Amino acid sequence: MPERSKEARTGFIAGRFGEFPARWSQGLSDQLTRIARSPFGPSEEEVRANLAGEASADAALALHDAELAESGVDEADSELPPHARPPRDLTAAAFFDVDNTMVQGASIVHFARGLAARKYFRTTDLVDIAWKQVKFRVTGKENQGDMVSGKEKALSFIAGRSTAELAALGEEIYDEIIADKIWPGTRALAQMHLDAGQQVWLVTATPVELAQVIAKRLGLTGALGTVAESVDGVFTGRLVGDVLHGLGKAHAVRTLAIREGLNLKRCTAYSDSHNDVPMLSLVGTSVAINPDSDLREVAKNRGWEVRDFRTGRKAAKIGVPTALALGAAGGAAAAVLTRKRENSH
Repeated sequence: MPERSKEARTGFIAGRFGEFPARWSQGLSDQLTRIARSPFGPSEEEVRANLAGEASADAALALHDAELAESGVDEADSELPPHARPPRDLTAAAFFDVDNTMVQGASIVHFARGLAARKYFRTTDLVDIAWKQVKFRVTGKENQGDMVSGKEKALSFIAGRSTAELAALGEEIYDEIIADKIWPGTRALAQMHLDAGQQVWLVTATPVELAQVIAKRLGLTGALGTVAESVDGVFTGRLVGDVLHGLGKAHAVRTLAIREGLNLKRCTAYSDSHNDVPMLSLVGTSVAINPDSDLREVAKNRGWEVRDFRTGRKAAKIGVPTALALGAAGGAAAAVLTRKRENSH
């Protein structure tokens, strides 16, 4: 992973405890003022999606660096002799959606179940959340009213709570509920990219603190998720930009790719939802996992790989797609070749 400046690595962490919310909130206010004055600029939705994506990339990289610092692991493995270091493919990465792609069902519903068991939520709240997810899965469309009410409930829940508390709850609920709901086939695909020396990131509308828990438990690089504003380690009850979905996910992936020196043409993205077509269209290799009907149609028209782990079809049983396996193997081989060249000098 390219070395980022100390300011870039620590800026978000410092901001999360004071400076960050004000800076981003002012940036959003300024941009919305500009678009109100001109009918030719981006829409408010695009501005919020862009801001959500940039904030998500900042958060993902900061949390990743914080994990490394806490673990005491040197990501560059500089203490090892060159021949003993694992080969790295520095310009390729894989991006995985979470709900129904990596995790069976909706991660936020699983989290809500855990909260309800701890008396944070009423049973009626849990039923409401679950019903909205059922409607989304049946129709394949995001209902704006459901999204707004769901966002308001989530923000009212975290307002005044510490970021550390949310992360701790996420750890507990992952172990109790989510761990058994990881799709083995998707997990194997993620491991394929890791074995090829590539970064592997989750990309989800789930709060970044919870998404990071899932990524950490699976041994992945990190997670891009929705960023909620916090001051002095306490959530304010406001989002930075908006929920990370649709265009926001694409902005997050693009921003992270720029900051990490990734070549998007060499990257791979996986999702189950038509709403993630912007993200899937951004990379060189797109894979539909357990796709909804709209995404299946797009994948067919664009020649994207389809993997369905919900059925007993041959496509779900043969494991890693040949094209993906060859691509990952090629990346690993290139990394090894580069390492050999470095060692020969």
